[in-house]
Amino acid sequence: QLQLVESGGGLVQPGGSLRLSCEASGNTFDYVAIGWFRQAPGKEREGVACTSSSGSSSMYADSVKGRFTISRDRAKKTVYLQMDSLKPEDTAVYYCAADDIRLGCDYKLEDRYHDWGQGTLVTVSS
Repeated sequence: QLQLVESGGGLVQPGGSLRLSCEASGNTFDYVAIGWFRQAPGKEREGVACTSSSGSSSMYADSVKGRFTISRDRAKKTVYLQMDSLKPEDTAVYYCAADDIRLGCDYKLEDRYHDWGQGTLVTVSS
């Protein structure tokens, strides 16, 4: 079982950047895919990106493709979400979670994800 803790959220102007971190504790980090999800006020939670357990493959939602980059550092047991060219519609609470999928990742299979973090708030506003 993992414990995941998100950090790095904050207030940023449109066009700005933030880097979110998802730090894991536990022994299974190397064997799980990690996904980033977000929930905006009054909206359902949606998948944003995911990275495979090896870090060799990733997947992005169309809404963030080309602006967000997911990466993982095995030594630090941390998955990052680099967010560039932020837009007001990126405002949301961002969560990370784990999936036991053996190969690849798929953020669309949200029901597979477990060990959700508490979330970190990202606000994009001028």
